[in-house]
Amino acid sequence: MRKPSFEYAIVRVVPRVERGEQINAGVILHCAARDWLGARIELDEARLCAIAPDVDLEAVRRSLAAIPRICEGGPEAGPIGLLSRKERFSWLVATRSTMIQTSDTHVGLCDDPDVALERLLDKLVRPVRAR
Repeated sequence: MRKPSFEYAIVRVVPRVERGEQINAGVILHCAARDWLGARIELDEARLCAIAPDVDLEAVRRSLAAIPRICEGGPEAGPIGLLSRKERFSWLVATRSTMIQTSDTHVGLCDDPDVALERLLDKLVRPVRAR
């Protein structure tokens, strides 16, 4: 049996859009075959403050916290939370020129979207560990 495909995007914090510096802060993953949409956020605040000492951390935290809430859906996520999973994913990964942005979308194959999301966090967001 063939593994289902998924789409994902990296969540990035771009504290000064005009400078283009960014910190990877999470991953959003959508697997239509499993009717699954999820995101995990792991912001390294020290790294963010190193490139933007004057950043409003509370505003960044609030904005990032909205992403998993929108993925979960429902009225608690506002009007966007009432859309289908695919529509919520499309809205979350739409191009923006704000402090919170996403990468282009990419695709992969997986049996378990939770496992795939953890693997992507290890590869793309979490600090690289010395071997």
